[in-house]
Amino acid sequence: MTSDPWLDKPTIEGERVLLRPFAAEDAADMARIMSDPEVGRLTGSETTSEDAAASSGEPDERTHQWYGSRATAPDRLDLAVVDRASGDVVGEVVLNLLDRDIRACNFRVLIGPAGRDRGLGTEATRLIVRHGFERLDLHRISLTVFAFNPRAQRAYEKVGFVREGVRRHAFRFDGEWIDDIDMSILEDEWRALNADT
Repeated sequence: MTSDPWLDKPTIEGERVLLRPFAAEDAADMARIMSDPEVGRLTGSETTSEDAAASSGEPDERTHQWYGSRATAPDRLDLAVVDRASGDVVGEVVLNLLDRDIRACNFRVLIGPAGRDRGLGTEATRLIVRHGFERLDLHRISLTVFAFNPRAQRAYEKVGFVREGVRRHAFRFDGEWIDDIDMSILEDEWRALNADT
């Protein structure tokens, strides 16, 4: 283990998911996941239904380089979400935008079609948040979620994230303005919620 825990890219085992460091070979799975129109819409990477449906699902050189370099990033943690039942990569969890001075970072999760509606995203979120507070010595983890994604909002609330506010009309999809909801969880809240575990 290195002296900087952000340089250690762990494998974290849960009941239904395994979080593990990315390898360049995961680019094909992630390109396929990101080509899903629902993923494009919910992540804000596409701004129209037509754009969201147009992706080829084939990884390009940039995608290979990105996932091949995640294991050496010094200020962020990107882990593949693996469905333990099938062994397939179904998404990713990310702690990024690290501010070491105030011990805070951003969180995001992306779950593709094969991993939805089975609690895998909630478990992956719980595991990475626990790692953030217990191993990375974070004080605050924050996120944003679009108002048209109540499924994700419920998953975050189950883990202990609290709604802080709304950035009105922060995104535009299919010509409609969409609000962006700010949420966070603090280390004291995490410890209180998990005192018995």
